[in-house]
Amino acid sequence: MTAQLESIGSLQRRLTMSVPIADVNKEVDERLKRLARTVRMPGFRPGKVPLKIVAQQYEPQVRGEVVGDAVQKAFNEAVQGHNLRVAGYPRFEPGDSAGGDRLLFSATFEVYPEVQLGDLGAVKIIRPTLSVGDAEVDRTIESIRKQRATYATVERGAQNGDRVTLDFSGTIDGQEFPGGAGTDLAVTLGEGRLLADFEAGVTGAAAGETRSFDATFPAQYSAQDLAGKQARFVATVKKVEEIRLAAIDGEFAKALGVPDGDLGRMRAEIKENVEREVKQRLANISKQRVMQALLDATAVDAPKSLVDGEIGRLAENFRSDLRARGAKVENLPVDPELFRDQAARRVKLGLIVAECIKRFGLSAKPEQVRKLVEESARTFEQPFEVIKWVYSQPERLAEFEGMAVEENVVAWVLDHAKTEEAAVAFDELMGAGTSA
Repeated sequence: MTAQLESIGSLQRRLTMSVPIADVNKEVDERLKRLARTVRMPGFRPGKVPLKIVAQQYEPQVRGEVVGDAVQKAFNEAVQGHNLRVAGYPRFEPGDSAGGDRLLFSATFEVYPEVQLGDLGAVKIIRPTLSVGDAEVDRTIESIRKQRATYATVERGAQNGDRVTLDFSGTIDGQEFPGGAGTDLAVTLGEGRLLADFEAGVTGAAAGETRSFDATFPAQYSAQDLAGKQARFVATVKKVEEIRLAAIDGEFAKALGVPDGDLGRMRAEIKENVEREVKQRLANISKQRVMQALLDATAVDAPKSLVDGEIGRLAENFRSDLRARGAKVENLPVDPELFRDQAARRVKLGLIVAECIKRFGLSAKPEQVRKLVEESARTFEQPFEVIKWVYSQPERLAEFEGMAVEENVVAWVLDHAKTEEAAVAFDELMGAGTSA
């Protein structure tokens, strides 16, 4: 077998190879002979079918299998001989073998790039910080009270914090516009869901009252055709309800899972839960910034084959999400370009992180994985059973191993980059996304 390697792009390679046709013919003959021992045909006893008849029936199929095996073997040997790291799947093409004694073919494929990590010493990463104290516990309790609130109908005019149910219609220059009308809209005044002018227009109105007022859309409004324009609205208030928050007492504590209703124990458990959530969110923000720092500091080409594969996964995740929401997506066309930038980012980041793990020995250690599993299990009623279950499920355990590796990479980057701590507000943190 001979092989010639060409570079036809930054990551694209072409291997031109050949294998002796005599070797292919020999293997075809041997396989046909083995097949003749077991093949069944009408009119012949098993193992007694003449080889010529077996060849007439099966030689095209057998030859295709032999050629495929020979090509794959030649390719694997050439890749190993040239010390190549193939990304994705090769495209095989036949060569011109007419009149020769060798079977010619070529394989076009991509290779993994050489990743040269950038200088992280020049990178600055802001690490968010937040200490959980009584104020944060109080805010959490108030949030829980609002989630469990009840509403009572009142006859007075609507005030800030009341829930108002109304019908409305709006016009711009005397013309109706999309989204400018609604019925039985229920909103809580003061939450910022309405235009400021609209909210001011219905504040003070009691049930059964109709009001007319002007409201101006912000210059940066999401619907560009409405941005900066003034509309005339007519709104009829149908119901005004004031919020009734639960008292912070023993019954409230019992409802939150404290059997004896002890308020001190309730606050301690809430604080523990908040600390756990804050820690996770702070870690996620730091991880996002670390990963972006790695991308910013390291230039790397993403193999197209890997990007295309990632696009396929993202598109399928998109469809699965739609299915979970009840949408019928069997024939839904999904434009791959919608996911290309995200896919390329993921591939590049994966290559960079893999290089960090290999170069600096950042693989997960068993004790790290165990700690993560135990921390997760602590939120369940029977932690030990959860731990046993995780360790009996290889796929689930692999998730924790991946989390441990991420922690190692993040810690390594933070040790080698310039870092600065900055306090973050509790409301800002708890309202922030946590996805990587």
